[in-house]
Amino acid sequence: MSEPVLRIEKRGPVDWVTLNRPDALNSLNPELVDALNEYFEKLERDYDTRIVVLRGAGKNFCAGLDIKASARRNAQGNFGEDTQNSLDGQRRIANIVMKMRRCPQPIIALVQGAAAGGGFALALAADIRIAASNARMNCAFIKLGVGGCDIGSSYFLPRLVGVSVASELILTGRFIHAPRALAVGLVSEMVEEADLEKAGQAYVDDMLLTAPLALRLSKECLNMSVDAGSIEQVVAMEDRNQILCVKSSDFREGLSAFIEKRRPNWAPVAK
Repeated sequence: MSEPVLRIEKRGPVDWVTLNRPDALNSLNPELVDALNEYFEKLERDYDTRIVVLRGAGKNFCAGLDIKASARRNAQGNFGEDTQNSLDGQRRIANIVMKMRRCPQPIIALVQGAAAGGGFALALAADIRIAASNARMNCAFIKLGVGGCDIGSSYFLPRLVGVSVASELILTGRFIHAPRALAVGLVSEMVEEADLEKAGQAYVDDMLLTAPLALRLSKECLNMSVDAGSIEQVVAMEDRNQILCVKSSDFREGLSAFIEKRRPNWAPVAK
């Protein structure tokens, strides 16, 4: 049997998800696009999985769209496919990042080597990015004869690094390497490639100390706050979430654990 294009390793309440096409630089072919869509869609109602770590097999995170596979399809006469089919294909890829943002589990992206085009978009859609020192990321789309704004890049980048740096990356397709990505706040940490998993595990360990419901609601509130029209809207969401947490058994357990100086024993999120 051939290896799955998306490998999912469950370590208790944490999914370690690996893009598994290393010979093709983990580029996005239709099979991998479908697998990512299916995986992230299921997470919305998955109360057992608390955190997701997303990474690429081999030496690269993801080189974006599988251009060679696309070229083969074009050579078979599909280049002139109708507009609706083309739009459907585009949206199948874009839906991945939409589902990543909708799922309540925090996503940690471990980025090594190339994260180009659609691969960069996957990293941008994560909640936390950790870069290996050899990581290089770019909006490759502009170099292929199409617009530089694709798969959520024009949404995520200005919010992460500001309009000026986002404009530079989107309009030129230049690579941003790990040291500068760290300097502009695009990634949280830069480590040697061999230490990526260890670095990711440290964030996982900290998140597992939080209450399951509180962690889910915190990601939801961050998502809402980014696009909120006023501080009143943000505070209303925060107030609602805090009261939901206070009324749960987690709050009592959290207080007890703090007073008793022990690790909290959180109850699973009610299904």
